[in-house]
Amino acid sequence: QLQLVESGGGLVQPGGSLRLSCQLSGGTPGLTPSSFAVAWFRQAPGEEREGVSCVSGSGGRAIYADSVVKGRFTIFRDADTNTVSVQMNKLDVEDTGVYYCAARAGYGASCTLQPASYDIWGQGTQVTVSS
Repeated sequence: QLQLVESGGGLVQPGGSLRLSCQLSGGTPGLTPSSFAVAWFRQAPGEEREGVSCVSGSGGRAIYADSVVKGRFTIFRDADTNTVSVQMNKLDVEDTGVYYCAARAGYGASCTLQPASYDIWGQGTQVTVSS
């Protein structure tokens, strides 16, 4: 079973930056980490979980939620370390929430920003943007 562990959350002032990382480990017979598309989602208190960004298994295609990201975030996939990171710049108080990474296999390792499409989730990491 593939496992995901997020890291990099914390408290940052408005306008600051954070880099979140999702470490992929373990696996399923016949599947490698590159078989899994990985996405980042976030959830603010009292709100539904929403997509932030995702990347295909090969790392060659990324999708961003433009209304959320607004050109401020970049997703990276490192095949050598089996890590998917998201660099978040110009953070705003509205970016506060728990950030989760999720993975799915199949579909040609393509990604989507629909939470229901993912069946493997990390435990989440808290991001708080506050002065």
